[in-house]
Amino acid sequence: MRRLSFFLVLILLFTGCTPVAPGIGPTAQTPTQPSLRAIKLGVGFVPNVQFAPFYIGIEKGFFAEEGIDLSLDYGFENDYLKLVGTDAMQFMIGSSDQLVLGRAQGLPVVYIMNWYTQYPVTIFAKTEAGIVEPTDLAGKRVGVPGPFGATYLALRALLDIAGLTESDIQMESIGFTQAAAVSQGLVDAAADYAVNGPVVLAVEGIETTQISLDKYIRIPANGLVTNERTITNEPELVRSLIRATLKAIAYTLENPDEAFVIALKFVPEAGGDNRAANRAVFDASLPYWTPQPNQKPGETNGADWQAAAELLARIGLVDKIVESDKLYTNAFLSGE
Repeated sequence: MRRLSFFLVLILLFTGCTPVAPGIGPTAQTPTQPSLRAIKLGVGFVPNVQFAPFYIGIEKGFFAEEGIDLSLDYGFENDYLKLVGTDAMQFMIGSSDQLVLGRAQGLPVVYIMNWYTQYPVTIFAKTEAGIVEPTDLAGKRVGVPGPFGATYLALRALLDIAGLTESDIQMESIGFTQAAAVSQGLVDAAADYAVNGPVVLAVEGIETTQISLDKYIRIPANGLVTNERTITNEPELVRSLIRATLKAIAYTLENPDEAFVIALKFVPEAGGDNRAANRAVFDASLPYWTPQPNQKPGETNGADWQAAAELLARIGLVDKIVESDKLYTNAFLSGE
């Protein structure tokens, strides 16, 4: 289990957490070239194979082709939201719930390109627990890292769908130990990214059931976020970053074996004894990066954003419904 706990540290993904100074940890970048524009992208907590498309874009020169010297800054989503909203940073990876929260606080943040085409958080439990629907959570011990971020949002949303509240469950803050907590029976179920906890337990031979938020409500998941100043004053930079990112995602999906090997250059600790487990996490991530039928790569729609705005108001995370058309734009996807 110590080995499992060590692996869990490696697979932490971009989720809100207690504010800390972003930028802690290594960055992956190419040598700076005078002709390139240095851009820092705020992503998840630690280097991880789940950021493979950005590693591929750097390694293959897709960002350099667009005049961008991209580096990844590892920290927490809620910290980056404030930095991008105040123009102390230009770009980050964020999900719709963070955009709604940011706009409710008066931050001029805008979602500009979709990456994860399905909301990646799930509630998972051992199969024998019989937890397969949101209503099955009533009276159960449910673990979350804490009352913040995408995992907490997904739990609150699924409780709302079931007509339940937090008082109907025993919610426990367990940090980023979801797989260990479920496997050891410390909680009956836990909220985690679907490519993390459930995949870890599958590698260990433990079967799980999952309650996916996307089965009940569609809201935009992780994607590129910037601010209104950048959109107004540097539209070509926005287009360039989007073009390179979409190209990197497509290359990753078309060449998964090569992409995984490249990712290991940026995340060497994911290799060796951890290689098989990290390959399982990487493979599980690919469907989340794949455009849905009739979806243009990078695109989101107004109905999903309205659903996100209404959801956060309904469960009390914001005081009123945020104007959904202010949250996103598809205007830069054409590359024109």
